[in-house]
Amino acid sequence: MALVTGSSSGIGRATAIALAREGADVAVNYSRSEDGARETASAIEAVGRRVLMVKADVADDRQVREMVERTVAVLGGLDMLVNNAGTTTLVGLSNLEAHTEEIWDRALGVNLKGPFYCARAAAPIMRARGGGCIVNVASDSGFRPIGSSHAYCASKAGLISLTSTLSLSLAPEIRVNAVAPGYIDTPWQAGRPPSRRQQALESTMLQRIGQPEDVAEVIVALATSAGFVTGQVVTVDGGLLPWVRM
Repeated sequence: MALVTGSSSGIGRATAIALAREGADVAVNYSRSEDGARETASAIEAVGRRVLMVKADVADDRQVREMVERTVAVLGGLDMLVNNAGTTTLVGLSNLEAHTEEIWDRALGVNLKGPFYCARAAAPIMRARGGGCIVNVASDSGFRPIGSSHAYCASKAGLISLTSTLSLSLAPEIRVNAVAPGYIDTPWQAGRPPSRRQQALESTMLQRIGQPEDVAEVIVALATSAGFVTGQVVTVDGGLLPWVRM
Protein backbone atom coordinates (compact mmCIF):
# COMPACT_ATOMS: atom_id res chain seq x y z
CA MET A 1 0.00 0.00 0.00
CA ALA A 2 1.29 3.40 -1.00
CA LEU A 3 0.42 7.03 -0.35
CA VAL A 4 1.54 9.61 -2.91
CA THR A 5 0.99 13.23 -1.96
CA GLY A 6 0.25 15.74 -4.67
CA SER A 7 -0.65 13.03 -7.15
CA SER A 8 -3.32 14.78 -9.22
CA SER A 9 -0.81 15.58 -11.97
CA GLY A 10 2.82 15.57 -13.04
CA ILE A 11 5.40 13.54 -11.16
CA GLY A 12 2.92 12.55 -8.47
CA ARG A 13 0.45 11.13 -10.97
CA ALA A 14 3.16 9.26 -12.89
CA THR A 15 4.48 7.81 -9.63
CA ALA A 16 1.07 6.72 -8.35
CA ILE A 17 0.33 4.93 -11.63
CA ALA A 18 3.78 3.35 -11.76
CA LEU A 19 3.42 2.01 -8.22
CA ALA A 20 0.03 0.58 -9.11
CA ARG A 21 1.58 -1.20 -12.08
CA GLU A 22 4.06 -2.71 -9.64
CA GLY A 23 1.15 -4.13 -7.65
CA ALA A 24 0.47 -1.46 -5.03
CA ASP A 25 -2.88 -0.14 -3.93
CA VAL A 26 -2.55 3.64 -3.85
CA ALA A 27 -3.94 6.58 -1.91
CA VAL A 28 -4.08 9.59 -4.25
CA ASN A 29 -3.69 12.83 -2.32
CA TYR A 30 -4.68 16.23 -3.65
CA SER A 31 -5.35 19.64 -2.14
CA ARG A 32 -7.26 21.47 -4.89
CA SER A 33 -7.47 19.55 -8.17
CA GLU A 34 -10.16 16.95 -7.57
CA ASP A 35 -10.66 16.44 -11.31
CA GLY A 36 -6.96 15.71 -11.74
CA ALA A 37 -7.03 13.29 -8.82
CA ARG A 38 -9.96 11.46 -10.43
CA GLU A 39 -7.97 11.04 -13.62
CA THR A 40 -5.11 9.54 -11.63
CA ALA A 41 -7.50 7.28 -9.74
CA SER A 42 -9.09 6.06 -12.98
CA ALA A 43 -5.68 5.15 -14.39
CA ILE A 44 -4.88 3.17 -11.24
CA GLU A 45 -8.19 1.32 -11.39
CA ALA A 46 -7.49 0.53 -15.04
CA VAL A 47 -4.49 -1.58 -14.02
CA GLY A 48 -6.59 -3.48 -11.48
CA ARG A 49 -5.48 -1.91 -8.21
CA ARG A 50 -7.52 -0.36 -5.42
CA VAL A 51 -7.37 3.40 -5.07
CA LEU A 52 -8.40 5.96 -2.48
CA MET A 53 -8.75 9.67 -3.20
CA VAL A 54 -8.01 11.77 -0.15
CA LYS A 55 -8.05 15.56 0.03
CA ALA A 56 -5.56 17.08 2.46
CA ASP A 57 -3.24 20.05 2.78
CA VAL A 58 0.09 18.53 3.83
CA ALA A 59 1.06 21.77 5.56
CA ASP A 60 -1.67 21.02 8.13
CA ASP A 61 -0.59 18.35 10.62
CA ARG A 62 -4.16 17.49 11.59
CA GLN A 63 -5.17 16.91 7.97
CA VAL A 64 -2.07 14.78 7.42
CA ARG A 65 -2.84 12.54 10.37
CA GLU A 66 -6.42 12.12 9.21
CA MET A 67 -5.20 11.31 5.68
CA VAL A 68 -2.89 8.60 6.94
CA GLU A 69 -5.57 7.16 9.23
CA ARG A 70 -8.04 7.01 6.35
CA THR A 71 -5.46 5.39 4.08
CA VAL A 72 -4.89 2.63 6.61
CA ALA A 73 -8.61 2.18 7.26
CA VAL A 74 -9.51 1.87 3.58
CA LEU A 75 -6.45 0.19 2.06
CA GLY A 76 -5.45 -1.86 5.08
CA GLY A 77 -1.99 -0.49 5.76
CA LEU A 78 0.81 1.71 4.53
CA ASP A 79 4.19 0.52 3.25
CA MET A 80 5.35 3.30 0.94
CA LEU A 81 5.10 7.07 1.25
CA VAL A 82 6.06 9.43 -1.56
CA ASN A 83 6.24 13.05 -0.41
CA ASN A 84 5.63 14.75 -3.73
CA ALA A 85 3.27 17.61 -2.87
CA GLY A 86 4.93 20.94 -3.54
CA THR A 87 4.25 24.58 -4.20
CA THR A 88 6.08 27.60 -5.52
CA THR A 89 5.60 31.21 -6.50
CA LEU A 90 7.39 32.66 -9.51
CA VAL A 91 9.23 35.57 -7.96
CA GLY A 92 12.77 35.62 -9.29
CA LEU A 93 15.87 35.49 -7.15
CA SER A 94 16.83 39.11 -7.77
CA ASN A 95 13.53 40.51 -6.48
CA LEU A 96 14.10 40.31 -2.73
CA GLU A 97 11.25 42.63 -1.76
CA ALA A 98 8.72 40.42 -3.53
CA HIS A 99 9.55 37.52 -1.20
CA THR A 100 6.71 38.12 1.20
CA GLU A 101 6.16 36.37 4.50
CA GLU A 102 3.20 34.57 2.95
CA ILE A 103 5.39 33.18 0.15
CA TRP A 104 7.97 31.99 2.66
CA ASP A 105 5.41 30.43 4.98
CA ARG A 106 3.59 28.57 2.23
CA ALA A 107 6.76 27.23 0.60
CA LEU A 108 8.20 26.00 3.88
CA GLY A 109 4.83 24.68 5.03
CA VAL A 110 4.12 22.52 1.98
CA ASN A 111 7.61 21.67 0.76
CA LEU A 112 9.39 21.08 4.07
CA LYS A 113 7.04 20.80 7.04
CA GLY A 114 4.59 18.72 4.98
CA PRO A 115 7.01 15.86 4.29
CA PHE A 116 7.96 15.82 7.97
CA TYR A 117 4.32 15.67 9.06
CA CYS A 118 3.61 12.86 6.59
CA ALA A 119 6.68 10.87 7.64
CA ARG A 120 5.85 11.29 11.32
CA ALA A 121 2.28 10.11 10.81
CA ALA A 122 3.29 7.15 8.63
CA ALA A 123 6.27 5.88 10.64
CA PRO A 124 4.41 4.08 13.46
CA ILE A 125 2.23 2.26 10.94
CA MET A 126 5.19 1.20 8.82
CA ARG A 127 7.10 0.00 11.87
CA ALA A 128 4.12 -2.01 13.07
CA ARG A 129 4.05 -3.73 9.67
CA GLY A 130 7.75 -4.57 9.86
CA GLY A 131 9.14 -1.65 7.91
CA GLY A 132 8.61 0.56 4.91
CA CYS A 133 10.13 3.25 2.75
CA ILE A 134 9.75 6.97 2.19
CA VAL A 135 10.81 8.88 -0.91
CA ASN A 136 10.92 12.67 -0.84
CA VAL A 137 10.67 14.67 -4.06
CA ALA A 138 13.20 17.47 -3.70
CA SER A 139 14.68 19.46 -6.59
CA ASP A 140 18.00 20.34 -8.13
CA SER A 141 17.11 23.83 -6.88
CA GLY A 142 18.13 22.51 -3.50
CA PHE A 143 21.70 22.31 -4.83
CA ARG A 144 21.85 25.15 -7.36
CA PRO A 145 20.54 28.75 -7.50
CA ILE A 146 18.09 28.05 -10.32
CA GLY A 147 14.69 27.96 -8.63
CA SER A 148 11.58 30.11 -8.84
CA SER A 149 12.22 31.88 -5.53
CA HIS A 150 14.55 31.96 -2.55
CA ALA A 151 11.79 30.33 -0.52
CA TYR A 152 11.46 27.44 -2.96
CA CYS A 153 15.22 26.82 -3.16
CA ALA A 154 15.56 26.95 0.62
CA SER A 155 12.62 24.61 1.15
CA LYS A 156 14.06 22.01 -1.22
CA ALA A 157 17.52 22.29 0.34
CA GLY A 158 15.84 21.76 3.68
CA LEU A 159 14.04 18.70 2.32
CA ILE A 160 17.37 17.22 1.26
CA SER A 161 18.64 17.73 4.80
CA LEU A 162 15.41 16.31 6.23
CA THR A 163 15.91 13.19 4.12
CA SER A 164 19.24 12.65 5.84
CA THR A 165 17.96 13.22 9.37
CA LEU A 166 14.85 11.11 8.87
CA SER A 167 16.90 8.26 7.45
CA LEU A 168 18.83 8.23 10.71
CA SER A 169 15.88 8.57 13.05
CA LEU A 170 13.70 5.99 11.29
CA ALA A 171 16.37 3.34 10.67
CA PRO A 172 16.59 0.42 10.54
CA GLU A 173 12.93 -0.34 9.87
CA ILE A 174 12.23 2.48 7.42
CA ARG A 175 14.40 3.61 4.53
CA VAL A 176 14.27 7.30 3.56
CA ASN A 177 15.63 8.60 0.25
CA ALA A 178 14.98 11.48 -2.11
CA VAL A 179 14.99 12.36 -5.78
CA ALA A 180 16.05 15.78 -7.04
CA PRO A 181 14.48 16.41 -10.45
CA GLY A 182 15.80 19.00 -12.85
CA TYR A 183 13.65 20.54 -15.58
CA ILE A 184 10.71 18.16 -16.01
CA ASP A 185 7.85 18.63 -18.47
CA THR A 186 5.00 19.11 -15.99
CA PRO A 187 2.20 21.68 -15.50
CA TRP A 188 4.63 23.54 -13.22
CA GLN A 189 6.38 24.84 -16.35
CA ALA A 190 3.25 26.58 -17.62
CA GLY A 191 3.67 30.32 -17.76
CA ARG A 192 7.44 30.20 -18.02
CA PRO A 193 9.08 31.62 -21.15
CA PRO A 194 9.74 29.15 -24.00
CA SER A 195 13.42 30.06 -23.76
CA ARG A 196 13.55 28.26 -20.41
CA ARG A 197 12.58 24.98 -22.07
CA GLN A 198 15.08 25.44 -24.88
CA GLN A 199 17.81 26.26 -22.39
CA ALA A 200 17.00 23.11 -20.45
CA LEU A 201 17.16 21.05 -23.64
CA GLU A 202 20.56 22.45 -24.57
CA SER A 203 21.95 22.13 -21.05
CA THR A 204 21.62 18.39 -20.47
CA MET A 205 23.88 15.60 -21.60
CA LEU A 206 20.96 13.42 -22.70
CA GLN A 207 19.64 16.20 -24.97
CA ARG A 208 15.96 15.81 -24.22
CA ILE A 209 13.37 17.22 -21.83
CA GLY A 210 12.68 15.07 -18.80
CA GLN A 211 9.21 13.58 -18.40
CA PRO A 212 7.31 12.78 -15.18
CA GLU A 213 7.75 9.10 -15.94
CA ASP A 214 11.54 9.53 -15.85
CA VAL A 215 11.32 10.66 -12.23
CA ALA A 216 8.65 8.11 -11.33
CA GLU A 217 10.92 5.33 -12.55
CA VAL A 218 13.60 6.31 -10.03
CA ILE A 219 11.09 6.80 -7.22
CA VAL A 220 9.63 3.34 -7.78
CA ALA A 221 13.11 1.78 -7.79
CA LEU A 222 13.94 3.44 -4.47
CA ALA A 223 10.58 2.46 -3.00
CA THR A 224 10.28 -1.14 -4.17
CA SER A 225 13.89 -2.33 -4.33
CA ALA A 226 17.25 -0.76 -3.42
CA GLY A 227 16.95 -2.44 -0.04
CA PHE A 228 20.41 -1.38 1.15
CA VAL A 229 20.01 2.27 0.16
CA THR A 230 18.91 4.97 2.61
CA GLY A 231 19.70 8.61 3.26
CA GLN A 232 20.54 9.22 -0.39
CA VAL A 233 19.49 11.82 -2.97
CA VAL A 234 19.32 10.81 -6.63
CA THR A 235 19.46 13.68 -9.09
CA VAL A 236 17.21 13.16 -12.12
CA ASP A 237 18.13 15.93 -14.56
CA GLY A 238 19.40 14.29 -17.74
CA GLY A 239 22.96 15.11 -16.78
CA LEU A 240 22.91 18.89 -16.32
CA LEU A 241 26.14 20.23 -17.69
CA PRO A 242 28.16 21.45 -14.70
CA TRP A 243 29.22 24.74 -16.28
CA VAL A 244 25.70 25.81 -17.18
CA ARG A 245 23.76 28.17 -14.96
CA MET A 246 20.12 27.86 -15.97
